[in-house]
Amino acid sequence: MMSSTPPPEPAAGSGEDDMESLPLAAASDYASVASTFDPLLSSASAVSPRSPPSRAVGAFTLSPTSSSSFVDPPSYADATGAGAGSSSPRSASSPSSSSPRSARAAASEYALLAVSDPETEAEPAATSLVPGSAPTFVSYLVTSVRRGDPAQRRHAVRRRFRDFVTLADRLAEAFRGHFVPPRPDKNTVESQVMQKDEFVAQRRAALERYLWRLAEHPAIGPSDELRVFLQAEGKMPLPGSTDVASRMLDGAARLPRQLIAGEEAVAAPQDVVQPAKGGRDLLRIFKELKQSVVTDWGGIKPPLVEEDREFLEKKVKMQEWEQQLTNASQQAEALVKAQQDMGETMGALGLAFVRLTKLETEEAMYDSQRIRAADSRRVATAAVKTSRACRDLNAQTVKYLDTLHEHLSIMLSVHTAFSDRASALLTVQTLMSDLASLQSRIEKLEAASSKIFGGDRARIRKVEELRETIRATEDAKFCALREYDRIKENNRSELQRLDRERKEDFLTMLKGFVTSQAAYAEKIVDGWETVAEETSGYARGSDDAILGS
Repeated sequence: MMSSTPPPEPAAGSGEDDMESLPLAAASDYASVASTFDPLLSSASAVSPRSPPSRAVGAFTLSPTSSSSFVDPPSYADATGAGAGSSSPRSASSPSSSSPRSARAAASEYALLAVSDPETEAEPAATSLVPGSAPTFVSYLVTSVRRGDPAQRRHAVRRRFRDFVTLADRLAEAFRGHFVPPRPDKNTVESQVMQKDEFVAQRRAALERYLWRLAEHPAIGPSDELRVFLQAEGKMPLPGSTDVASRMLDGAARLPRQLIAGEEAVAAPQDVVQPAKGGRDLLRIFKELKQSVVTDWGGIKPPLVEEDREFLEKKVKMQEWEQQLTNASQQAEALVKAQQDMGETMGALGLAFVRLTKLETEEAMYDSQRIRAADSRRVATAAVKTSRACRDLNAQTVKYLDTLHEHLSIMLSVHTAFSDRASALLTVQTLMSDLASLQSRIEKLEAASSKIFGGDRARIRKVEELRETIRATEDAKFCALREYDRIKENNRSELQRLDRERKEDFLTMLKGFVTSQAAYAEKIVDGWETVAEETSGYARGSDDAILGS
């Protein structure tokens, strides 16, 4: 008979003894019974001499959470919506972490920004086409406290999603060339598919993050546009400058006079500082479209070109950076999915050993069967602890690698700022071409008038009108050039700011990701080493049996 030295039995009342009483009827799948293991893990940790305590690694505290149930961690693709169902995590203060973003929030104009208390309201009756069926919308309570306010007054206003759209449009006009944080999408499809409460919770969290990003921006944070949005009572009016429908109607009304009646269209200085695509001046849109086609396809060099080599090189590098960032984001998503699968698989393995332990205990007739049952309990405990560690590690991974997703979303703002620059340059090119065309027309009229004795009064009068048009066009060109230079300066300062923030954010991301991976890997190894020591009697027994034979 093979002799063996039985491993030490677990202490009475330990979590491993509790495992025998786990109901198999409730163990049909991992997700339904995983929460049963939390009391087991807490008691097992108390009797395990090798269970590592929570500890700080570097600047980050890496201690597993003590939640009372197994919750599937969010996928990386949904990382920005993590915790959207809770209204408390960041609703009472600025972003709470030791990250550079929290430092930027602390330096912003606002000590508090919160979006909370969603309420369903009915549209005014005048907007309903069918009597008695007024559509509804969700409004949110937007609370803010300015950091420089000695009285620390708390402003609370009601805003709907349409108001956030209006704010984004105003900022796009006022801060051309800046990397304006993009607002959350409307997500019409998701609103149809998701549960209403879940969708509203995710939108609330997204809108709050959007406001914090605006507040952290050095130019937008102290702006009047943001202050009015956060403090002005009542509904946000949609100004004519941002009402697309009114702009298109105005442009359509002006176009016949410009084309048929021969009205000379000279853009006003206040108009040339905004992109032509707004729609108020359709003739200007057509002119700039023609200028773009002539430049791109006609092979004709425009009177003014982009000559900033540093900017052009930086633009190419940003495109390459975006491609690499997209790939890194996809791989991070795959990592989170793999860690989630690992945690679920280890949890399922623990349940399998629970069932095996129960079977061995109920039918045990020999000491060897009882020994195997005790060791199965240890393996089950270690597997479930590993599953829980994987879950907590996944939460840390999402927390740190979400930096990739955030910087990828910033690229949309970068493209918009570069588009503002190209649009401003196109406006200047078009005005300069118009001036050349007007000057050519004057020369032709003067030449034709000189052939007539005493001059042609009609041509002379037309020349004077053209000269007046040239003066107005020169004024518009001056304003357009000044706007183009302003956008170029905004691009330059924003690229420098993005470089600084990217360095800070990625250093924090890499440090946090590496330390969390190391800490949880060590915790998992320690748990399995404990099981290996407790079951080392099997190896000694096998050696004795071999020597005895």
